[in-house]
Amino acid sequence: MAEKQKTLAGEISVKGIGLHTGVVSTLTFCPAGPNHWFKFQRTDLEHQPIVDADCDLVVDTSRGTTIEKNGVRVYTVEHVLAALVGMDLDNVLIKIDGPEPPIMDGSSIEFINAIENVGIVEQDADREYFSIEEEVLHCEQERGVELGVLPQKGYKFTVMVDYNSPVLGPQHATLSGLSEFKKEVANCRTFCFLHELEFLVKNNLIKGGSLDNAVVIVDRVLDAQELSNLSKLFNKNIEVKKEGTLNNIELRQVNEPARHKLLDMVGDLALIGKRIKGHVIAQRPGHAANVALARKIKKSMERVDNILERAPGMPAVVDAAKIYSMLPHRYPFQMVDKIVFLEENTVIGVKNISMNEPQFQGHFPNNPVFPGVFQVEGLAQTGGVLALMAQEDPSNYWTYFLGVESCKFKKMVVPGDQLVYKCTLLAPIKRGYVKMECNAYVNGVLATESIMSAMLVKKN
Repeated sequence: MAEKQKTLAGEISVKGIGLHTGVVSTLTFCPAGPNHWFKFQRTDLEHQPIVDADCDLVVDTSRGTTIEKNGVRVYTVEHVLAALVGMDLDNVLIKIDGPEPPIMDGSSIEFINAIENVGIVEQDADREYFSIEEEVLHCEQERGVELGVLPQKGYKFTVMVDYNSPVLGPQHATLSGLSEFKKEVANCRTFCFLHELEFLVKNNLIKGGSLDNAVVIVDRVLDAQELSNLSKLFNKNIEVKKEGTLNNIELRQVNEPARHKLLDMVGDLALIGKRIKGHVIAQRPGHAANVALARKIKKSMERVDNILERAPGMPAVVDAAKIYSMLPHRYPFQMVDKIVFLEENTVIGVKNISMNEPQFQGHFPNNPVFPGVFQVEGLAQTGGVLALMAQEDPSNYWTYFLGVESCKFKKMVVPGDQLVYKCTLLAPIKRGYVKMECNAYVNGVLATESIMSAMLVKKN
């Protein structure tokens, strides 16, 4: 059964102060229709403008992620977006009567609690993913920042941080799937170092910040005068028994800072605008780098989507004669007319469905439908071209089908349709073993999906 998109069962609100603006606002999560994704609506402004959660609309990443559309801004959106993704939602309208969501306790857990209180419902629309086909990287060598997303069946994270701090030390955090988000990541709070905090407070940059919504790391011993100055700065008695955290606040996890960086990444990558499948690996991530990676992923996604849309009219990079010089199939079992896109990990082919094909004499004469098993065979032949073209002598190999997993038929295919086959390697070909994610589309709508495996065997 296909995965369905999800939204909220009703509206739910939370209220609090914004970390950077210091403005108290009420944020209301509202249900939204299929294919809506996440959008913010500034209800405090004339005409109540909407700002999409889109990485192309990010205008500032200095201390959080800020989006802007037509001069309307929403600050610090990452914790809200992380909660929505972590709760497996697809479509939510986020109404807010101020410029910035409440910081709450500095994590996503209170947003998640609110969402759980109102409930989640499935919608009558299939969920679509963008599967990472080849690694997408973002590096900043001078800062030691390395981010990337690799092909992977699920959505996984590995985050590493090292601030050269005797208090924190190197840390890493992992998330094997979004089902773990609430338990492992959602309650991990934002943090900063004491020297950063003093600068931010003195320059009025975190007007809503307090020890109730952030962890402050103290990595040196403070004398009595410094503690007195901090107490005046925060208008609160400040204590530090030893190197650690301001007011000796206990961490919720030993690696809470690394887990919070992972939380930020989940939220920032929601700005791609679509669910993805891949393994995100990050060393020293931050909002600027996260958004840069999101933009690269979105660009890759749009490139593939554009090719799928244009595929029927694109010229062949491998024509039918070449295809069947490699494959042993002959009429009436030739299920690919041309290959229009071929790279190391991905192939896209086209099949024109004609009423004159012999299978319609029996399937079904008065209501012709292109058989689902033939679509699977077309995907297999398309994937076979990719596997064989990676070999030095493609004509010297047989391609044997080994298995089909999670095969689903989602749309009827009839004469006059043009099937677009897209196959992507899930792992490098080793010892002749091939495994691919295979999808067939008609007019951009998913018709068939499956995971297929095969074996390449030399003929002699």
